[in-house]
Amino acid sequence: MIEFGLPQGIVLAVALQRLGELAYSHRNTKRLLAQGGHEVGAQHYPLFVLLHAIWLLLIFLLVPADADVSVPLLAAFAILQGLRVWIVLSLGPYWTTRIVTLPDAPLVRRGPYRYLRHPNYVVVIAEIALDAWGSREIAPNLQEGGFVVVDVPMTTRNLSEPMKNIAALVDAGRFHHDGNPATSWMFSN
Repeated sequence: MIEFGLPQGIVLAVALQRLGELAYSHRNTKRLLAQGGHEVGAQHYPLFVLLHAIWLLLIFLLVPADADVSVPLLAAFAILQGLRVWIVLSLGPYWTTRIVTLPDAPLVRRGPYRYLRHPNYVVVIAEIALDAWGSREIAPNLQEGGFVVVDVPMTTRNLSEPMKNIAALVDAGRFHHDGNPATSWMFSN
């Protein structure tokens, strides 16, 4: 039987928020495509939704119901959700969880877009940084279930060497992809 505690309540609240975002995004995406918008990476989108759903499900199932909840981290996460709502409201009918471009649409310069070009990325990166706390709660349960858990801290020291290898392959013309515009843009940065 699944035990229910504050951690599970938090996950349910986040899941409900994300479901609301998906519904709003779906409506906006349909409208943008009907107006001549162009979607990039549509074939990958279901995988991202599945990944996010599995992530939430694992936290729900594997974090003990009586686990301590860090008030400062929860407060930071709540602030990030406020920023997320500000981003959604600022983009209004142009906000979507997909990559959709609409030719001749005006560039949004209100809300957080007055200060940053892609504020949503900042929020997502900060959410991932906060997830290190959640992984500490899940790791012991995975180990008890027979899984090998390897700690890979999110630091430049640990993550930069593989990126240097990929960059060398790109520079040498030995790394090829399907010509996806989003992938091309990422490798150009």
